[in-house]
Amino acid sequence: MITNKPFESSPNLVDQAAASADRAIKSTQRVANDALDALSSGVHDVRDQAAPALERGSEKLAALAQRSVDAVRGSTQHLKESALRASDTTVSYVKDEPVKSILIAAATGAALMALIGLLTRSHHRN
Repeated sequence: MITNKPFESSPNLVDQAAASADRAIKSTQRVANDALDALSSGVHDVRDQAAPALERGSEKLAALAQRSVDAVRGSTQHLKESALRASDTTVSYVKDEPVKSILIAAATGAALMALIGLLTRSHHRN
């Protein structure tokens, strides 16, 4: 007598294997979903923590830029005042000492022309 028991149990084994594979797939999907949820949560946490730091950095940069503008503005004002004082002093000196002023201007002009002449001659020799 031949029994068909091994063949009859084959569909049962296939069903069990399929069910086991289905459970493994579902378990893997749950693990993957949990991992993605944890990663997403971590990204949100990092973003939430980084936003205030970036805001503080932006505020510090804006304050530094404003201080720099104020410093340049102050330096420009100081230079302008110094130039006006020098101009006023020069005008006063020219009014008080007109002959001396003309002689100083002529001597300065002659010295500059001599210097330019020396520089151009040495340039032409090379």
